[in-house]
Amino acid sequence: MNVRIDAPARLGETGLPDGRRLAWAEWGPDNGTAVLLIPGAATSRWLGLTSGVVESVGARLISVDRPGLGASSPFPGRTFQDFVADIAHFTETRGFRRPPMIANSQGAPFALACAASGQAGPLAIVSAADEIAAPEFTELLPDDLRALVELVASDPAAAEATFAGFDADAMWRLVTQGSPESDLAVYRAPAFEDAYRRALTEAFSQGAAAGYARDTVLAMGRWPFDLSAITSPVDVWYGAEDRSHSPDNGETLARRIPRAHRRLVPDIGGAVLWTHTEQILRSLLSHDA
Repeated sequence: MNVRIDAPARLGETGLPDGRRLAWAEWGPDNGTAVLLIPGAATSRWLGLTSGVVESVGARLISVDRPGLGASSPFPGRTFQDFVADIAHFTETRGFRRPPMIANSQGAPFALACAASGQAGPLAIVSAADEIAAPEFTELLPDDLRALVELVASDPAAAEATFAGFDADAMWRLVTQGSPESDLAVYRAPAFEDAYRRALTEAFSQGAAAGYARDTVLAMGRWPFDLSAITSPVDVWYGAEDRSHSPDNGETLARRIPRAHRRLVPDIGGAVLWTHTEQILRSLLSHDA
C-alpha cells in the first residue's frame, strides 16, 4: 500500500513563558481550519498525515514536538499538566484556542489531558495508548508489559532510565516487530518508511532519549486527570488488528469518556491513522465543540 507522507509546508518555534521553545510543523493552507496533531511515540513534528488529505478538507494541520523531542526544549520531570500549560500558551499565542485535535498512539493521553483541562475542542484519538496501569487491565497484560507497568509504579526513575536507552532504530524495530501484515504493508512502503524513519531521527536529534523516556513513564502510569470531565466529543479510532495499543481496542476507554464514539476499523491495525485519514479528519471537523 503506497501511502505517502509529505514533508511539512512550514516549520517554526514558539517561545514559552519560562524561556523554552516549542517546535511545530504545519501542512495545508495557512487560512484553513486549525487542527492540532499530537504525534505518537518519538515520531516528532515531521510525521504528518496522508498526502493531499489535509488540503482536500480545508484543514491547517499543526504538529508539535513534545519537550525534549525534535527541536522542542527539554523539560526534565515534566508532567501532563505542564504539557497542558504549554499547549494553552501555544494555541493562544498562535490564535487558535481550544482547537480540534488528532492524537496518535502515545500522544493520546496528552491530548486527553488537554481536553480534561478544557484546552481542546473535539478530539480524534487514533490507535491510542490506553491507560494500561488501570486495575481493570492488570490480568489482561502480557507478562513483559505488566512488569514494565509495575516498574513505572514502583520506581519511575528506574523505568525512565530504561526507556532512555532507546534510539530511532530501536523504535523502528519496536513498531515493525509488533505490527500485523496489514500495517507492515503501509510501514514498509518506501515513501512511508522514509518519512517515518526521518521523523524518528528528528525526534532523537538532541542526542538523548530523555524526552521519549519521560513521555513513556507518564503514559504507562496512572493518568492524573479525570476522563469523565471531558465535555468535548471524542472519536476513538482503532484498527481491529491492533494488538499493541489497548487490551480491548479502546472499549473500556471509550466508556469512561462521556461523549466518546468508538470506531473499530476492519483489516488494519495501528496504521489506521494513515489508511483512513480522510474519514478521521472529516468526522473530527463535523463536530461542534
